[in-house]
Amino acid sequence: MEEGRRPVIYLFTDGAASGNPGPGGYGVVLLCGGLRKELSEGFALTTNNRMELLAVIVGLEQIKWENATVEVWSDSSYVVKAITEGWLDEWQRKGFAKKKNVDLWLRFLQVYRRHKVNFHWLKGHAGHPENERCDALAVAAYHGTSLKEDTGYTEQQNTLI
Repeated sequence: MEEGRRPVIYLFTDGAASGNPGPGGYGVVLLCGGLRKELSEGFALTTNNRMELLAVIVGLEQIKWENATVEVWSDSSYVVKAITEGWLDEWQRKGFAKKKNVDLWLRFLQVYRRHKVNFHWLKGHAGHPENERCDALAVAAYHGTSLKEDTGYTEQQNTLI
């Protein structure tokens, strides 16, 4: 690595929900310069897509410097294609009309814009060690005893009624 250059950050993420909606959680593995950080959290009522997206957000929020180069690996077509195929740009252009998870997408955009982020899709449950670890973290999180309320999901449901 050149003097003054920061190392690439590798961010592996997964989200899970039992019942969809149901109890859910996310798992994150961050790798950077030989260091490893794992994060997870569980929620009493949420969806798989919310947990997949929240995993990416939380991972990106952990980065301590601006303009980091981040390689994100996710098994979520929803999250990866929203970025790589321009869905998010279109949703934004239309003011997120009739879109779910707007609270998380807006939070995502704030942290995403701080860095140089590349998204990669990988097949879930296919033996990739970091993806498998993220899945285990996510599932363990929603089987935990101190599940949080996903207020964004609750508010979203109340506006649909």
